[in-house]
Order: sequence, then C-alpha cells, then structure tokens
Amino acid sequence: MAEASIIAEMPFLASRFLRRSVLRSARHSVLATLCLGLFFSTVVVASKNFVKPVAKAAINYPAHDFHRDSQVAIAADPYDTAEKAKIFSVDFAAHGFLPIFFVVTNDGDQPVSIANMEITFITANHSKLTPVPANDLYRRLSNPQASTRPNPLPLPRKVKGTVSQKEMEEIESSQFAAKAVEPHGTQSGFLFFDVGGITSPLAGANIDITGVNDAKGNELMYFEIPVDQYLNAAQKTH
Repeated sequence: MAEASIIAEMPFLASRFLRRSVLRSARHSVLATLCLGLFFSTVVVASKNFVKPVAKAAINYPAHDFHRDSQVAIAADPYDTAEKAKIFSVDFAAHGFLPIFFVVTNDGDQPVSIANMEITFITANHSKLTPVPANDLYRRLSNPQASTRPNPLPLPRKVKGTVSQKEMEEIESSQFAAKAVEPHGTQSGFLFFDVGGITSPLAGANIDITGVNDAKGNELMYFEIPVDQYLNAAQKTH
C-alpha cells in the first residue's frame, strides 16, 4: 500500500518540484536583471563626467594664426552653442561665461615656452577681456550676482554659497594649464571669458596672444586670431 501511495503521489511531487525550480529560476533572473540595470546605470552616470575634447593640430581649426618661421600655430574654438556646450555639466552661458577651446601646436624641433603667455579677447567695441581664473569662476557660480571684472580696489574676495565637487573638478580638468609645448606636440584646454552684458561678443572680435618664447627665451612675434574665421566657417556648414 505504501508503495502504491508513493507511486500515486509521484506526479504531484514532480509538479511541485518543477514549480519550485521555475520560481527559483525566475527569482535568479530578476536578480540578474536588477544587477545588470544597476551596472548600466552606473556606467551612464560615469559617462556624464567631463571629458576634454581631443585636440587636433591648431591649423585644423578655422580660427587660428600660424607662424611659418617658428612653426607654431595657435587656435581658438568657441563653445558658443548649446550642442557644443553639452560636454559640460555646468551651464557656463547661463552665468555669462564663454568657454573657448584653446590649442597650441609646435611643429618645430625645439620646445616652446608658454609659461608667460598672455591672452586678450578684444571685442568689436574694443572691450578687453582676459581669461577668468578658477577662483573667480567658483565665485560667480556660487553667487551669480558677483562680478569677475577687475576691481580697482584690492579688496579681499570671499566665495558665497557652494560649488559642487564635481563642478570644481570639471573646471580644474578643463582649463588650459600647459607651460610648454614639446617639439611636434600640441597642448590644449579651455579658457573662460566673462561676456556677461556683451551683445554678440564673437562678431568682429580678435584674440591677441603674447609671451610665447622659443627654447632660447626669445619671444616670438605676437599671435592674432580673428574670431570671424570661426563664425564664417560655421555659417558655411549650415
């Protein structure tokens, strides 16, 4: 009788075992899906971190100045559109800043020093702007009413509010910080100009660069980049 009872229950036991196996497999599948979802979410978040553009040789940008005698070229690529500015998490335009990707290429056989390089953005109405230092960027981002224009009085400046660690790292890693350009090499990074209150700052503007020295310490002739070269090229592509 016992054997007959066990035989009779075998289909039921097999069915219950099968259901448990299916449920266990389903739970494992759900867990695996959640893990994959978490992994890809982490990848997406990580991918939003700032990545500086890979620089081309300076002569490949529309707005550039090339000195054939020294084989040095300097280019300026404004990030003046929402599409280009997507690489940043910080909305610099909303705070009155214009990011410009600055590229220096040395095709000569000797290094070039740019430790004393001075850059001036001259608008069509002759406003002279210099790159905004990181501390002033932090100050404006944390206090939008603050000005980054030079103050005639040497008063101490205090940062109000906060700038996130991610924003600080983005600013630090994006800025042009090179002090020299090796032979047949290129250095690049962003410069930020305070164009708040200036209508159409790019049209008719020039960027003047001085303080570029050869390996013997002799200053090269100044560089001048007409920004209209960039605007004209952008119009031709639309």
